[in-house]
Amino acid sequence: MYSPAHFQEGRPEALLELIGRHPLGTILVHDGCNLDADHIPLLHRPGATGSGTLAGHVARANPLWQKAGAGLDCLVVFHGPQYYISPGWYATKAESGRVVPTWNYEVVHVHGRIRAVEDPQWIRALLDDLTRTHEASLPHPWKPSDAPTEYLDRLLQAIVGIEIRIDRMIGKAKLSQNQPAANQQSVVEALRNRSDPAAAAMADAITAHSNPTAGSPHPSCPGHGTR
Repeated sequence: MYSPAHFQEGRPEALLELIGRHPLGTILVHDGCNLDADHIPLLHRPGATGSGTLAGHVARANPLWQKAGAGLDCLVVFHGPQYYISPGWYATKAESGRVVPTWNYEVVHVHGRIRAVEDPQWIRALLDDLTRTHEASLPHPWKPSDAPTEYLDRLLQAIVGIEIRIDRMIGKAKLSQNQPAANQQSVVEALRNRSDPAAAAMADAITAHSNPTAGSPHPSCPGHGTR
């Protein structure tokens, strides 16, 4: 992934935090013949060493688990906030007009090795962990044991677990860090004036990564619209 120095995000805690907020991962695998992508919600599990694992499940009819077998290299992409940035939002537009549109976004690439898991106890424990995580903010959290046992057992037979050992993570946060502080602030104000949750999320992300001493774009990034 192309990533100028000022957009790089390498802090493991920041990368895992984004994965936790945006757990739908795009899993890309090449089985020697085809390149395929699947979109699976994944749960991070810390490990005794390294960055831990990602765990999820797929329908038994999904060929991903058969391709994975006991182990297959994969890339998982997690997308965080993203939003179009209009040049009209830059404070410097009135000064020189030397501004162009761009797109801001956060993304994490996880490189690792995926394997299939058919152990019913492992899968059931995963379902408990997944629902506990995603139901936590609800007033009356649902849990698998709320469903009839025979119904749940039948569904468990129709899914297969997948586990990805994390070998390395690469993050990119393209959030106007290459813009002067005045432009960062004016973009945040413009985003907050829009009645759009996605715009608000981008404003928060820019604020969290803002650089009050920001100046001209980095030499390796000649245009403000650099991806």
